Amino acid sequence: MTLEVFPFERLGRFDNEWLSTRYHFSFAGYHDSNRMGVGPLRVWNDDRVAPGTGFDPHPHQDMEIITYVRHGAISHRDSLGNEGRTEAGDVQVMSAGTGIVHSEYNLEEESTDFFQIWIMPDRHGRAPRWDTRAFPKSDRAGTLVPLASGRKDVASALPIHADATLYGVTLLAGQKVSFDLNGARQAYFVPATGTLTANGVLVDERSGVAVRDIETLTMIAQTDSELLLADLPEG
Repeated sequence: MTLEVFPFERLGRFDNEWLSTRYHFSFAGYHDSNRMGVGPLRVWNDDRVAPGTGFDPHPHQDMEIITYVRHGAISHRDSLGNEGRTEAGDVQVMSAGTGIVHSEYNLEEESTDFFQIWIMPDRHGRAPRWDTRAFPKSDRAGTLVPLASGRKDVASALPIHADATLYGVTLLAGQKVSFDLNGARQAYFVPATGTLTANGVLVDERSGVAVRDIETLTMIAQTDSELLLADLPEG
């Protein structure tokens, strides 16, 4: 059984006048050979963007990019003509495929916090696309709900081109939720808020945990918590 905890205070970091980021894995100017991802999961960034600022137009190719807004809202525009605003608790996905240029701005009057998660696609050269959807937190109370997935056996999630599923759940203090990996898959999870235990191991807010060689993962909230979990193939 392996639970590898990445404490929040030890994550990679970048800060400037408009962006504060914590890197769960090697990204941009942060490199750690021991933190290169989990399976096809390559990026999990914890971003805070100041009001009226954001990421100017820039390109991506052959990557599945999931954005989960924790606080505030993010406004998207891309070279396919898509435009949208994704609010706290909601999700947007972008399959970069053969190539897409997009911008992400915080047009709100307060800071916006979000996780940006990159997963390698099942194959290169797909057509690019973008979508966003609301996922009410009330629907996730005590239950792991799929938010984005490329698995055929998972319904009601935003589609991605990868053998992976991103789940969300909210737990009241004392509540527990279990997830079966059957020893054949692995996972990475982050408490967006709150503190919990995972198979008896304490995990603080915004820390990450890589899960390998475990039949069943059982998480018990020590405080009211919100959790995101990526179910991933081995390798």
